Amino acid sequence: MPGAHEFHGCLRFETLEQGLAGVDVVMMLRVQKERFAQTEIPDGDQYFARYGLTAARLALAQPQAIVMHPQPMNRGIEIASDIADGPQSVIRAQVSNGVAVRMAVLEAVAGGMAV
Repeated sequence: MPGAHEFHGCLRFETLEQGLAGVDVVMMLRVQKERFAQTEIPDGDQYFARYGLTAARLALAQPQAIVMHPQPMNRGIEIASDIADGPQSVIRAQVSNGVAVRMAVLEAVAGGMAV
């Protein structure tokens, strides 16, 4: 965890529940399961119990809050399937738009060069 004063102007929370309280957007990230054995990260079930996005945790956010995840996701470790596929999830649109954005960036960087 970064130091308490490492990111000026940012809030630091000790629990996921504190960080979710009242938010408009919940952005989940992918955990690299292959690294569980090499680090102090708890196994999948323990990780989900402590950090996974569940309906109870999402209920702490604003009622209209959206849920995002860049993919690929580890269901049942980072996020519950009912949340990933639920009405607040914009994950599919996020991934679809991400592909278009990356294509546009590559076009801009390549300067329209014919290949």
